[in-house]
Amino acid sequence: MSMLTQIQRGKASKPPRILIYGTEGIGKSTFGAEAPRPIFIQTEDGLDEINCDRFPLATSYEQVATALQELRQAEHDYESVVIDSLDWLERLVWDSLCQEYGVSSIEKVDGGYARGYTHALKHWREIINHLNALRNQKGMVVVLIAHSKVERFEDPEAASYDRYSPRLHKHAAALVSEWCDAVLFATRKIRTQSEDAGFNRKRNIAHAVGRDERILRCVGGPSCVAKNRYGITDELPLSWSAFIQSLSGTHQE
Repeated sequence: MSMLTQIQRGKASKPPRILIYGTEGIGKSTFGAEAPRPIFIQTEDGLDEINCDRFPLATSYEQVATALQELRQAEHDYESVVIDSLDWLERLVWDSLCQEYGVSSIEKVDGGYARGYTHALKHWREIINHLNALRNQKGMVVVLIAHSKVERFEDPEAASYDRYSPRLHKHAAALVSEWCDAVLFATRKIRTQSEDAGFNRKRNIAHAVGRDERILRCVGGPSCVAKNRYGITDELPLSWSAFIQSLSGTHQE
């Protein structure tokens, strides 16, 4: 069959693939629980206070892969799959590799020299293949949750600076972030205020703007890693409804 007969035109609306990351307690799991009919695959113990359906706490990579496989094969009415969290899943990936190679550290896998992190990508690709099947065949939304870290970014066009990023090894972070349609940084609204420091000097003090004013940064910059393929605004309230409302608005344009 000629490739010309298989040309696809126009937009193809599919369920979103979202990576949301941020500090502990900011509301990442609550965001996932607000997705349509979610089922959680939990790799860390922290969902007791959230009303949601969830698999038992996974203590191995194989349990996570099995849960995804069963969601693919079984009949169910879940509309979203949430992995909470990716950085704890990464530990299970490393444990699986250490067991396979009979070593005590990911740094020692296959003789060392960072080969363990490269081998880990095979496991991450397996996870992504499962998630692709759930999205394409079951029509499920994918929400991936991670904690944040501060990393030094070596900017080739300017001075180096610190920024927030998902708490994953750089190879895994690059793979997952590229696959996702949106990488969202969950944080609090910050206001900078100039105060008198004495001796005719001023200093800038950062203050959180209200305890509950939590936001999503949807476009990357010097302060954080973020992106989206939808053209949504730089900043949104931290809620599923705000994200979907913004997403719907871009699709209407």
